[in-house]
Amino acid sequence: MKTKSFYIILFLCFFVHNAFSQEENENKENDELKVVTEKVAVKKKKKKRNKKIRPYEPLAPARAAFYSAILPGLGQAYTGKYWKIPIVYGALGAGVYFYLDNNRIYNELRDAYKGRLAGIDPNDLDFPDFSDEQLIDLQRRFRRDQELSLLITAGLYVLNIIDANVTAHLQQFNVSKDLSFKPKIKFNEFDARPSYVMSLNYSF
Repeated sequence: MKTKSFYIILFLCFFVHNAFSQEENENKENDELKVVTEKVAVKKKKKKRNKKIRPYEPLAPARAAFYSAILPGLGQAYTGKYWKIPIVYGALGAGVYFYLDNNRIYNELRDAYKGRLAGIDPNDLDFPDFSDEQLIDLQRRFRRDQELSLLITAGLYVLNIIDANVTAHLQQFNVSKDLSFKPKIKFNEFDARPSYVMSLNYSF
C-alpha cells in the first residue's frame, strides 16, 4: 500500500513538474517573440524616419540658386517645389508684359513728337488730339513706368533665386515629427493655479 502511494505521489510530482516546465517554456518563447517583434518595430520606425530625412548636402543651396539663375523655376523643380513654378513664370511674365507694353506706347509717343518737330501734320500722325506738351508729359510717364516694370521684373528674378536657395537650406534641417513643441497647462497641486513648465522629450 505504501509502495502504491509512493508511486502515485511520484507520478503527480512528475506531472506537475512537466506542466510547470511547459508553461515556463511557453512564457520564455512568448517573451523572446515579443523582444524580436519590438526590435523589428524599432528598426522599421528608424528606417521610416531616415527616409523622411534627406542626407545633408552642403552644395544643394548653391546648386538650387545656380539652376534658378540659369532658368527661372528650375531651382524650384530641383528642390521639389513644383507648385511654385507657375507662380514664378506668372510673376515674371507679368513684369515682362508691362515692360514691353510701356515700351511700345513710349516709342509711339516719341515717334509722334519727332514727326511734329519734323514738320509733319499732326493729323497724319498718332495722337493728333494731344498737344506737344502733353506728348512730352506722356513720354516721361511711360518711360518711368517702363523703367519701373524693368526693376520689378529684375527683382522678381532675384527673388526666384533667393527662394530656391532658402528652400534648399531649409531642407537640410530635420523637421520631423520627433522634434515638436507641445505646450500644456499643468495645475499646481497645492493652490490649483496653472504653472509654466518646460520639458524636453527624446525619441529614439
